[in-house]
Amino acid sequence: MKLYAISDLHLRHKENHEALAALAPRPDDWLIVGGDVGETLADMELMLRTLTARFRQVVWVPGNHELWTMPSEQPPLKGEARYLRMVDLCHRYGALTPEDPYPRWPGEGPHRVVVPMFLGYDYTFRPDTVPVDKALEWAWEDDLMCTDEVLLHPEPYPTRQAWCHARVERTRARLERLPPGCSTILINHYPLRYEHVRLPRIPRFSIWCGTRLTEDWHTRYRAEVVVTGHLHMPSTLWRDGVRFEEVSLGYPMQWRHRGGLERCLREVLPGPEKSAPPL
Repeated sequence: MKLYAISDLHLRHKENHEALAALAPRPDDWLIVGGDVGETLADMELMLRTLTARFRQVVWVPGNHELWTMPSEQPPLKGEARYLRMVDLCHRYGALTPEDPYPRWPGEGPHRVVVPMFLGYDYTFRPDTVPVDKALEWAWEDDLMCTDEVLLHPEPYPTRQAWCHARVERTRARLERLPPGCSTILINHYPLRYEHVRLPRIPRFSIWCGTRLTEDWHTRYRAEVVVTGHLHMPSTLWRDGVRFEEVSLGYPMQWRHRGGLERCLREVLPGPEKSAPPL
């Protein structure tokens, strides 16, 4: 029994849609879907209908694209109401979400808990010399603007930062209640550590990539593996003996050379041996 992961399916792209349809079934295995499925409820339902029929269990966490309110959407769903609609849709198909009890991994090995999270970002992934209230201006100096600033609404919270902080505190409280003897598989769309946001062409896009409030969660909450997406830069990194897997598929021009969706599925468990040196 294996645990696989993929994120950033971006199903509005025809080639991504076709790659999803061609994915081979793995009826004994679990699959993490790490956010950015698409921009519409129809994208979400397509993903759920396809993948819940091919895997024993699907675990979903939201990315920023799922939370966009598209101008054509009538009536518009915004913020938390949009997120909860997608949670309801997942439940209709039997998929797990950040709102569900954290399941124990049923495969071989020690006591592990699978932890899907929805945490957001708060503009703190930036150099210490840049004040938080100047973070957007700092990004604009490089002609960078995230579409979230227009389409991702935080209602009922006053800002995306406030929504992020509320989600972090809620998740922290749940993690603190886990049994002290179990390890975790932490899953979030955004990286948990600033150092892992490696974007050589657009380094200042980092402000839309996470929060420093989670920098030590991999050790504090006994992570065996941390699974994230968002960066469209698949990688396996190590810190403090913990494996960090970035599992994005991305846009067609980004994944064609990697051999398609089938080869982009990342095996999280059992996964590789801890043979890589820590960063």
